[in-house]
Amino acid sequence: MSRHNIPDALWQRLEPLVCLPRKDPRGRPAKDARLMFNGVLWILRTGAPWRDLPAEFGPW
Repeated sequence: MSRHNIPDALWQRLEPLVCLPRKDPRGRPAKDARLMFNGVLWILRTGAPWRDLPAEFGPW
């Protein structure tokens, strides 16, 4: 686990709040909600622009 990722215990508590069922079937579903959430937290922590998101979080 990278130091930028949230711990498993915290994700288990947050997952029901973050991964709500989709009401609108349009658009592409997220590939991995936890990875996306960790990427958002990284951006908030560093203040970096989205284009500087590390490759470990997937494409910006």
